[in-house]
Order: sequence, then structure tokens, then C-alpha cells
Amino acid sequence: MVSDEGLRRTVRLVALFNLAYFGVEFAVALSIGSVSLFADSVDFLEDAAVNFLIFAALGWSATRRAKVGMALAAILLAPALALLWTLWQKFDVPVPPAPLPLSLAGGGALAVNVFCAFLLARYRHHGGSLTKAAFLSARNDAFANVAIIAAALATAYTHSIWPDVIVGLGIAYMNADAAKEVWAAARQEHREAGAAQA
Repeated sequence: MVSDEGLRRTVRLVALFNLAYFGVEFAVALSIGSVSLFADSVDFLEDAAVNFLIFAALGWSATRRAKVGMALAAILLAPALALLWTLWQKFDVPVPPAPLPLSLAGGGALAVNVFCAFLLARYRHHGGSLTKAAFLSARNDAFANVAIIAAALATAYTHSIWPDVIVGLGIAYMNADAAKEVWAAARQEHREAGAAQA
């Protein structure tokens, strides 16, 4: 049995972890010019916002929560837009990122996201689309971080920008897919809430 109070404590903690690691990964991304790290750092900031919104919205009605869930689906697309801008800049100056800082930052991000996904796993079916958004973000980010580490190894071997670029595009795709799932769940909640009020 899970409680709203337990969920509130969990999403607050997850939000703080995401906000803290956003600062770390963003600084490393800027210093080494990494497309994938930049996209992932923006994703950490987005995850912090999602979890703070969940924290605020838990006491709201099912209809209002569903509307927030649909808004969060749009927020999940933000890293994809940030990635496109960074990608444009990368092609302008095609220098591969330094592999060691890339792999270390990716490893740290993996640890944070696995921990957050573990915290959120027991709540992923509690709280509707809001909690689903948080869990999907943490789960997808853990997969993305494994790919970032692999990109660092490939970059060390090839001295090419492409491993970093390809992983950045993969992160954008995963966020788009998560946004679609959250949108569908929120729409379903909205319909159910409307039917209950009818």
C-alpha cells in the first residue's frame, strides 16, 4: 500500500537530485562540447520540474491532475528542442568531446537515474499520469546514460563527433516516446474524470 505523503516525499527528493545533477552535467557538457551530455543535462532540469509539479499537484482533483499530465507531456519534448540547437552548433564546430569527462559524467548520471527510478518504481501506478511521467523519465534516462558511456568509449576509439551526436538523437527520440505515453495516460484520465462527473 502506497500513500500520497510517501509519494510527495519521494518526488521532492527525486526533484532535488535531478536539479543538483543538472548543474554538474550542464557544466561538463559546456566544457567539453558534448551534444549528448547537453541534451541529458536539460533532461535533468526537465525531470526536476516534472517532480516539483507532481509534488504540488498531488492534492488536486483528477481532472486538474490529468490536465497537468498533458502539459508535462509537452515538457518532455523540451530536451529534443535543446538538442537540435546544440546539434546545429556541433556541425558548425565539429570537434569530438573529451571521452574521459564524457564517460564520468555519464556514469554519475546513470547512478542518479537508477536511484531515482528505484525510488519511483513503487509509485509508478499511483497518482496517474503525473507519477508515470516521473518514472518513465528516470527509466529512460538510465538507458540514455548507458548509451552516453558507450559513446565516450566509441569517441575515444574513433575520435569522431558521431557517437556523441547519435546518442543525443537517441535521447531526443526516447523523450518523444515518453511524451506520447504520458499524453495518452493523461487523456485517458481526463476522459474518466469527465465520465465520473457526468
